[in-house]
Amino acid sequence: MTNMGTAEQLRLVTGVCHHDCPDSCVWEVTVDDNADGGPRAVKLRGKEDHPFTRGELCPKVNRFLDRVHHRDRLLHPLVRSGPKGQGCFRRASWDEALAVVATKLRTIIDAAGPQRILPYGYAGNQGLIQCTAMSERLFNVLGTSRVAGGLCGNTANAGIIATQGSGVGIDPEDLRYARTILLWGTNTLITNRHLWPVLEEARAAGATVVCIDPLRTRTAAAADWHVQLLPGTDGALALGLMHVLIERGLLYEAFIDAHTVGFEQLRERVREWTPARTGEICGLPASDVERLAELYGSQRPAAIRVLIGMEHRQHGAMAYRNIACLPALTGAWRDRGGGMVRSTGPLFGELLPSSALERPDLRPAPRKQVTMGLLGEALTAVEPDGDERIDALVVYNCNPAVIVPNQAKVLAGLGREDLFTVVLEQFMTDTARYADVILPATTQIEHLDLMAPWGHLYLTLNLPAVAPLGECLPNTEIFRRLAAAMGLDEPALRATDEELIAEVLAASMHPFMNDITYERLVAEGSIRVSRPDDWRPYANGCFPTASGKVELHSEQLARLGIDPLPSWTPAHESVHGDADLRARFPLSCLTSKRHQRFLNSSYAELAAHTDAEGEPTMEIAALDAAERGVVDGDQVRVWNDRGSMTLRARISDRVRSSVVSVPFGWPLAASGGVGCNVLTNDAMTDMGGGTAFHDNLVQVERVDAP
Repeated sequence: MTNMGTAEQLRLVTGVCHHDCPDSCVWEVTVDDNADGGPRAVKLRGKEDHPFTRGELCPKVNRFLDRVHHRDRLLHPLVRSGPKGQGCFRRASWDEALAVVATKLRTIIDAAGPQRILPYGYAGNQGLIQCTAMSERLFNVLGTSRVAGGLCGNTANAGIIATQGSGVGIDPEDLRYARTILLWGTNTLITNRHLWPVLEEARAAGATVVCIDPLRTRTAAAADWHVQLLPGTDGALALGLMHVLIERGLLYEAFIDAHTVGFEQLRERVREWTPARTGEICGLPASDVERLAELYGSQRPAAIRVLIGMEHRQHGAMAYRNIACLPALTGAWRDRGGGMVRSTGPLFGELLPSSALERPDLRPAPRKQVTMGLLGEALTAVEPDGDERIDALVVYNCNPAVIVPNQAKVLAGLGREDLFTVVLEQFMTDTARYADVILPATTQIEHLDLMAPWGHLYLTLNLPAVAPLGECLPNTEIFRRLAAAMGLDEPALRATDEELIAEVLAASMHPFMNDITYERLVAEGSIRVSRPDDWRPYANGCFPTASGKVELHSEQLARLGIDPLPSWTPAHESVHGDADLRARFPLSCLTSKRHQRFLNSSYAELAAHTDAEGEPTMEIAALDAAERGVVDGDQVRVWNDRGSMTLRARISDRVRSSVVSVPFGWPLAASGGVGCNVLTNDAMTDMGGGTAFHDNLVQVERVDAP
C-alpha cells in the first residue's frame, strides 16, 4: 500500500465515468506525484459540487482504482499460443502484435475484400473519443463491414421517433416539477441512482411516483405504487390507458387538434382496449388500468420516464410508440416537468455531430452491415465463398461472449480456428480468451475523452490523471498505430485526441453549445449545455415528423408495411404467444441487471464485487417452485431449445407466477461455462435493429443431488 503524500504533493484531476449508465458521474482523482514509481492515483470520489453527481459514486465505481491497479490487469500485448478459448498467450512487443494484425487484415482484404472484416465495438466506453472516433475513421477508410442496430437503445428510440419524429425529450432534471411520474421499464434506484433525488424532490412537493415493471425491483418497492404487469404487455397497457383517457375525456383537445394527426383513427383503434381486456392481457385488475389512467390524465404536470427495460422484444419499438402517444393526448408537453424522456443522447446527437468524429465521407463505398445482436449467426455463416462470411473480428469496448444473445452460437463462432480475432481489453474477459491478439487498453483515468451523457445535460471533459500503466494505450492510439502499420496515409487517421475534440466542438452549430470550447472545458471540467431556462421542447408543437405533428397515424410506417396505428401483438415466444411453445416452456424468463456491483459484465474480475454478490441465482415464485418440487436453495436446470444453465433457485416475491429471473452479466465460469444469454432470443425487433432478449420462454426443473 502506497503512503499518501503531503498536501503539497497531491493534486486533483477532474474526470467522468465512462460506463454504460445514464448518470455519467463527474469525479475527482487525487494524484500523488511523489509516489514510488511515479505519479499514482490514490483516491477517487464523486465531485461534491457537481449538481447531478452530488459527490456520490455507485458501489461499482467507488472501487474503480482497485480495477485500475488490479493484479490481473492486461498491461502488455499478447499473441495466442494455445487452443482458442483456453486463454493461452505469450507476451509480444507492440511492433510484433501490430504487424501480426496488419498483415492478417491486409491478407484478408487482398484475398476476399474488406467486408470479410467485422469491427465489433459498443458502449464499454461511452466517451465520444475513445468509443468510436478513430476506430470508425480507420474502418471507413478500409471499407470493412460494420454493425447495425444495437443491443440497447436503438429499438426504443425507433419507436419514439415513429411517433414524434425525434428521441429528444424533456430534461430529466425537470422531473422535479412533475406531480405524476411514471417510471416505465426503468429500475431507477439501481441503474439511474442520481436521478432519484430529483424524484424525491418532486415527491416532497406532492408528486406520485408509479413504477411499471414486471419485476418488484428496488425502485418498485420505493415507489408510491408498483404496477406489476406481465412481461411484454407494456404496449397493451398503453392502449388501455388511451382508451380510458378518451372515454373519460381526460384529454387536452387544443393540443390534439393543433399538434397531432390521426386522432379519430386512434380513437377507433383503442375502442376495443377496455380496462377489462387490457387487464386480462396485462395480468392486472381492470381497476388498476382505470386508476392509472385517471392519475396520469388528471394530476399535472405528468411525466413518463422510460429507459430500455421493455425494448428487448419482438414488438419492442411499438410499445414505445404507444407510450409516446400518451403525452400528446393529454397535452403534457405544455407543462414544465410534463412530457416524456428516455435519453438525452438524441439531443447530444444534434449538438455534437458524430460525422465530425467518425468521418463517413472517408468510405470508398457503402459498408456491409451486420446486425449487432445476430453476431452468432454472422460468425457461423462460414461458406468458403459466401458473401456473409466473416474472416476477422476486431472487438473493442465490448465483451460479446457474455452480453450478446444466443450465446451458444456466439461461442461457436468465436471458437472457429479460421476466424482471426483481435481484442482491445483491460482484462482477460470471456471474449479475450478467444482472441488471436490482445491489445492492452487504458482505463478512464489514463486517457483523454469527452463525455456526452444520456441521463443529464452536463458535457464533461475527462482529463488523464496518470500515465498509462505498463504498455497500455488509449483506443485511439491503438487504431492510429494500426493504421500506420497497414501503410495508410489518410491525414484524418493521425488526428490527436485533442484535435478530435476540437473538431467535434467546431462542427456544432447548435445554440445550446454557445461558448462551450475546449479551453473552457479544460478549465471547468463539466459544463451544462446552454439550454434555456424552462425549456419545453414541444410545448408549441414543432415535432420533427413529416407532418410537423405527433403522428398517431403514421403514413411512413404504412409505407414500410408496419401497422400505422398504435397496436399490440403478442410475440411468438411469450406468455400470450405460440401455444405449442408455451406448453413446452411455460415460464417467461427475464435476464435482469439486479446486481449492484457489476456494470453489464465489468467488475466481475474483482473479488470484492463477486463476493458481495454471492452467486448467480434464479428467482422463481413460490407457486411455480412448488409445482416443480423446488425449494429455496435447490440447484435447478433452466432450459429451452437454445441452451440450458444450472444455478441455485431462490423463492422470491419479486417475480410473479409464470415469470422467472436470472441475472445478466456474470462471467461464464460462474455458472458452469455459460451465462444467461445461452437462453436468450436473438430474433430481431420490429424497428431499430435490436434483438428480442426478453421474449424468452423456458422450463425449470430441480437437479437432484448426486
